[in-house]
Amino acid sequence: MVTDGRTSATLLGFFIFLGLGVLGYLLADAAVTVKSYDRSVTVKGLAEHEYVADVVIWPIQFTAADNDLEALYGRVEANTRTIIDFLEQQGIKGDEITRAIPSITDKSAQQYGQERGAFRYTAVRSVTVYSKRVDAVRSVMGALSELGKKGVVLTGDNYQAKIEYLFTRLNEVKPSMIEEATRNAREVAEKFAADSQSRLGKIRKASQGQFSINDRDKNNPHIKKVRVVSTVEYYLSD
Repeated sequence: MVTDGRTSATLLGFFIFLGLGVLGYLLADAAVTVKSYDRSVTVKGLAEHEYVADVVIWPIQFTAADNDLEALYGRVEANTRTIIDFLEQQGIKGDEITRAIPSITDKSAQQYGQERGAFRYTAVRSVTVYSKRVDAVRSVMGALSELGKKGVVLTGDNYQAKIEYLFTRLNEVKPSMIEEATRNAREVAEKFAADSQSRLGKIRKASQGQFSINDRDKNNPHIKKVRVVSTVEYYLSD
């Protein structure tokens, strides 16, 4: 009876040991498989193109001065009419032109009072062109000096009078640029896989990245550089 008990215990211990050994092998093999399957490479793909802006915002700002407030408003309206007539003669449409409310300054109401020899009232006003005909508007800008010959005092050296160019067709170019960036990313990943003697698998995850729109350079703000970087992670296999 004692011998049979010892034999049974020995067999039980053997089978337990064998089971643990098989389980350990299976777990080790699974760990290797998961580790191999988890191998990946992350790459970035760039797409960059230049496009001409499709909207221009052109503020034409002028100043006027007078000691009589009523006369000043009359001068402002006369200058405004001169500017609008000039623009329309150059082919700018009436619905592309807007006028801002004039800003009036009374120098006698300021802290240090009116400066000797200076006009009491000064006015600043902007007439703005908003157009999708960028080339047509740009061709008019070179003739702006004609307004000076007509007595209009222009002020173009401040932020409010800065010309803006906008590119609003981003949604139209997005699909092709994302496709190009992803294709470039795959080419980089395939080169990495070949160098590491691996095979490129499916995409594990991808991030489109942010689109950026900037002036090509300071002398050509109407030409926009559109750029996107896509980040893609691929699986690798031996």
